[in-house]
Amino acid sequence: MPRQSHGGRYFRLDGRVCSSRGGVMAGTSDDPETTAKRDRVARLARVANLLRHNPEGMRAEDIGIRLGVSKRTAYRDLVALEGELQMPTWSEGGRWGILDSSFLPPLKLTTSEAMAVFLATRLMVRYADKYDPDLASAFEKLSEGLPGPLTEHVARSLDVLQRASRAPDFVEHVHTLTRAWAERRVVEIGYAPAVYEGRAADVRKATVRPFLIEPSTQTHALYLIGFDEERQGLRTFKIERIRSVTVTPRAFEPPEAGSVERLMRGAWDIIADQPATSVVVRFSSAVASRVAETVWHSSQVFETQQDGTLIWRATVSGTIEVRLWILSWGDDATVLEPEALRSDIAATLSRASAHYTT
Repeated sequence: MPRQSHGGRYFRLDGRVCSSRGGVMAGTSDDPETTAKRDRVARLARVANLLRHNPEGMRAEDIGIRLGVSKRTAYRDLVALEGELQMPTWSEGGRWGILDSSFLPPLKLTTSEAMAVFLATRLMVRYADKYDPDLASAFEKLSEGLPGPLTEHVARSLDVLQRASRAPDFVEHVHTLTRAWAERRVVEIGYAPAVYEGRAADVRKATVRPFLIEPSTQTHALYLIGFDEERQGLRTFKIERIRSVTVTPRAFEPPEAGSVERLMRGAWDIIADQPATSVVVRFSSAVASRVAETVWHSSQVFETQQDGTLIWRATVSGTIEVRLWILSWGDDATVLEPEALRSDIAATLSRASAHYTT
């Protein structure tokens, strides 16, 4: 029987296995259902590790003996590795194995390095509005070997992540885009732009060279940033609005080293494909010190005035995102430039004020 490959997706794992699309990670609760799920996740991790250390493959009955379960249970676990965890497996002559591409080399971190990774991941958990099995898996692996207090933090973070909504299509699209990005393959997407004034735009087909997948702190969303071949320029696509993704056989050359990062420095948050715009804002003395103590944008400069107010300047990619930040300061912020943004903010605050007029 020829060797068959089961699944074409990459699932990166080193030692521990997370739950799959829409699955539930083991948390801190000890109720029977949670315990059963935790035991199954642990068993799948052992199956994956057995196959990893036996590159020639293993028979289902041998796996069952090693794990102390029936051949039937071992077979179900093998199927789950592919169907649930999307790990590319192979079978030949009754033996099962995992393709080498499933794994990355193990990462050895000092406690301080692990803490740095934990804080970065923790920030993502705080802003995630959807359950991400890969993020949960990363947390599970990170907890190994950490001091007790940090391990408890990881467990609590997993509890928070478990409460996020399930979105299997979104997770599938992220997986597919990640694979295309890693392999430098062009993708074809169906994209539904945002709804404005109650009117939804038609879904459009776009051929994109994926350069980055970036999170947004403003919208709690993930974005694909890449070169749109039809529009001949860098574009930003909110992954939640992507309706379909196909990875094409076409490869693309990566952009010049650092060019995308330089372009992203102009973005206030995630939008980097708008004209560079100089923004000047006057902040009241009540909030001047709070504004001054934070680097909001890499281009910012500010001057404290004699009356205690603060003049803040930056050059950003368009005004869509910085507009929301300015509005968050209420009447403590006054736009001085550009005039179009000043008029827009004034009109917005006027309409908002009208809602409170009795």
